[in-house]
Amino acid sequence: MQRFMLKSKVHRARITGAELHYEGSLSLDLALMEAADLLPFEKIEVYNVSNGARFSTYVIPAPRYSGEVRLNGAAARLGAVGDIIIIASYAIFNEQELENYSPYLVYVNENNQIKEVRRDMVIEGVGSTYDW
Repeated sequence: MQRFMLKSKVHRARITGAELHYEGSLSLDLALMEAADLLPFEKIEVYNVSNGARFSTYVIPAPRYSGEVRLNGAAARLGAVGDIIIIASYAIFNEQELENYSPYLVYVNENNQIKEVRRDMVIEGVGSTYDW
């Protein structure tokens, strides 16, 4: 069996810009992309904590260490500068891969600089029978 699981998350990033007339996407500081194991043009889900909007797009790199988190194209209508968002990426894992499954969790400060990267959320028994 294959399961669709969280692969990576950038937690509580702040929107730094919005460019309505740019082709769609989300521009993300390359350091954050690398920490979250995100590739250019990878599909992402964006959850706007500030206004409740949720949408799908793809990620493109912004200059490394710039702190840039910019909504582009139609997504620019779904958030404002200063809004707090969660950026998530999902992947399909088979049972064998789930034995060592652990998502990339990237926590940022108010300037979108990395505070912490965690991969320690291994849940015992994921991929087999487990007892919560």
